Amino acid sequence: MKVVTDSVNGLAPAVTIDTLNALSKVTIKGHLEDYYGSVLNSFNGVVYPTVFDKIKLQETLVNDPGAPLVSFEIQNNKVYRGKASVRNGYFEFSFVVPKDINYSFDLGKLSYYAENGTVDAIGSDTRVMIGGIDPNGINDAVGPDIEMYLNDENFVNGGISDETPILIAKLYDENGINTVGNGIGHNLIAILDDETGNPIVLNDYYTADLDSYQSGEIGYNFTELEPGLHTLSLKVWDVNNNSSETSLEFVVRAKEKVELEHVLNYPNPFTTSTEFFFEHNQACVDLDAQIQVFTVSGRLVKTINESVLCDGFRSKGIHWDGLDDFGDQLAKGVYVYHVKVRTPEGEIAEKTEKLVILR
Repeated sequence: MKVVTDSVNGLAPAVTIDTLNALSKVTIKGHLEDYYGSVLNSFNGVVYPTVFDKIKLQETLVNDPGAPLVSFEIQNNKVYRGKASVRNGYFEFSFVVPKDINYSFDLGKLSYYAENGTVDAIGSDTRVMIGGIDPNGINDAVGPDIEMYLNDENFVNGGISDETPILIAKLYDENGINTVGNGIGHNLIAILDDETGNPIVLNDYYTADLDSYQSGEIGYNFTELEPGLHTLSLKVWDVNNNSSETSLEFVVRAKEKVELEHVLNYPNPFTTSTEFFFEHNQACVDLDAQIQVFTVSGRLVKTINESVLCDGFRSKGIHWDGLDDFGDQLAKGVYVYHVKVRTPEGEIAEKTEKLVILR
């Protein structure tokens, strides 16, 4: 099966080769067809387009003694990589060309992969010119929005992780994120523990959201971090080279023995209901949680048992309506609650905190 370009900014590439200028908005339409050239009208799925800048000339590093210096061509700078819906065999996507492209004029490349869970299709097209800058292009002075987490979106700053955390960053910019890699200092960069001499380049780990050039996500898996406190910063650029930066802290704990941290309920104080939260070091392990609420004199008034399905290291909220085990309202005042979690292997961790009921 084949993916075919129908038009670039409304122009058929077989008739007119359009030029993609820096800071101009581009719309590309296409379709999928079978081996006989007929449109696959029954195909509904996703196409993953990648737009490459021009071919560039590079040289070998000559690392080995006596190795010759060899020049070669490579085309790996990505102007845009996205994800678009295919409906009845047809698709359309838009993006803004980054300011950091090579301004010389030459042919770029469109590369496609499409799938619907059953059928795969590929395609490419080199009938598109890239170069120059659009004098009437976008005018943008605001950097991207960044939401950064570890392992899942329940993470809070200062939380705990195991030795192999996953960086998750959700990005948004009105005109798109710069992942070209041409501009000096304009890569998507993560810095672990202030080691600025060892930056982590994340351009290839960014993927645009479905049918959007404005938002997307970075996913990056760290390996074997040392136990203890770590800091992580992330710097992101938009297509007009405006930057934004954010950072977080986290504590790596060995997974061998179950541990609890940051046990709390919110809201606290509360009147009618609250939710209990906790962090742990057992990602992707289903925990049995028990919450027992006591009066300050030690009388047990409420027991909650719940299975906690853990994708990350922070639990989802466990709801409590403020009633005792008999369905009666508890009097206002201070109470003590005890949280106990048990792993499938029988390991237990416990913490005790206080809450306040207002009536």
